[in-house]
Amino acid sequence: MSDLDIIIERLEMRGHRVTASRRRVVDAVMAQASHFTVDDVLREAPKVGRATVFRTMKLLTDLNVVCRVLMDDGTLHYRVSARGHHHHLVCRDCGRVEDFATCDVTSLVNELAKNTQYEIEGHWLEVYGRCRSCRNRQTEGVHVGQAPRS
Repeated sequence: MSDLDIIIERLEMRGHRVTASRRRVVDAVMAQASHFTVDDVLREAPKVGRATVFRTMKLLTDLNVVCRVLMDDGTLHYRVSARGHHHHLVCRDCGRVEDFATCDVTSLVNELAKNTQYEIEGHWLEVYGRCRSCRNRQTEGVHVGQAPRS
């Protein structure tokens, strides 16, 4: 069974109709090499309406087929994800995105719940910086006596 078949089955098991348009969106998502935007999906599935793409992306996010990645510039990207709860390291220079699962914010969440009377249901964490490759490129480009860029 292919990844596409598994996703279609998961949608059907949750009672969602799998229309031709929805199938094209899933195909377009699975064709993405790394992180992507809704506009990338729209280009890959040109005959599918924008609203259908957004609704399908929401379903795929709810099913943990894709995860959202908030880039440093504020744009929302997605990634195909087979992982459960995780977070992202995002390189501010090249846009590389890496997953990490360690996130011990339990005490912070408990304190927030106590102080605000909220029942906390989840959180979303992105960490921004520069990957090793970008830092190495930056260091190689700095000449003696020249200050590194910030």
